[in-house]
Amino acid sequence: MQLEPAAGDSVDVGAALSRLRRASGLPVAFGGLLTGTGRYRINELAGTETAVLHGLDILQGNGLGGKAVALSRPLAVTDYSASSVISHEYDAAVAAEGLRSVLAVPVIVRRRVRGVLYGALRRPVRLGDRPLSAAVEAARELEQALVLQDEAARLLSSARQPTAADPAVWEEVREAHGELRALAQRIADPLLRQEMLAACGRLATASSKRPGTEDGAHPALSPREVDVLACVASGATNAVVAERLGLRPETVKSYLRSGMRKLGAHTRLQAVVAARRAGVLP
Repeated sequence: MQLEPAAGDSVDVGAALSRLRRASGLPVAFGGLLTGTGRYRINELAGTETAVLHGLDILQGNGLGGKAVALSRPLAVTDYSASSVISHEYDAAVAAEGLRSVLAVPVIVRRRVRGVLYGALRRPVRLGDRPLSAAVEAARELEQALVLQDEAARLLSSARQPTAADPAVWEEVREAHGELRALAQRIADPLLRQEMLAACGRLATASSKRPGTEDGAHPALSPREVDVLACVASGATNAVVAERLGLRPETVKSYLRSGMRKLGAHTRLQAVVAARRAGVLP
């Protein structure tokens, strides 16, 4: 059974559950994110036969997931209802779905537990290293998505605050914009990577509304040309840009030359200024 995510959840928990099932071989997976102090709501189900677990609030310390959250580490039980190492507030829901062997992995961002993922079997079997490792890896990918979402939200919030009389804040936004574009290139999930780049684009668009910027058609810069210019704008040398973006220095020079040509610029500084005026960079 596959249910839609709860309203307001922008990070795709369902994708993490799909990866968990595929890599672990476990037929059932479910999970959710923090919804209040010490409260985690299960809002995504995969491979279930009923909807009994959907909407269930897991309190920190309660049940398997709540204990994993409290300890900030993965846990597993061979037979959920018979386990002596967890409390049993959720036995009725777990039994209604017919689950026996269950694992739970906390999703931790900057030392704060933001969610919990589960994998399960309908028979009592000791879960080995493979399913646990797969669940941990799925949680790590979800953590990365949450970090990027948080950073994008922070950047967009910053972009709404600065004014023409607040150059220090704009410099911080510009630096963060370059870091976010470089980080986006290391994201394996193409949809998530595109979302991060779209957030960067909104930052650049916000900058074009400040006094002193120009309206008009943007030059047709490639994403990689924008990446290079964003790094150059922070004062990075070609060697540093290459390291940040995982490119060869010669490739960085090529992107920089083509970007300068499209912008009608003859120097690196002119290219950065032109890109900012056009709203390509913040």
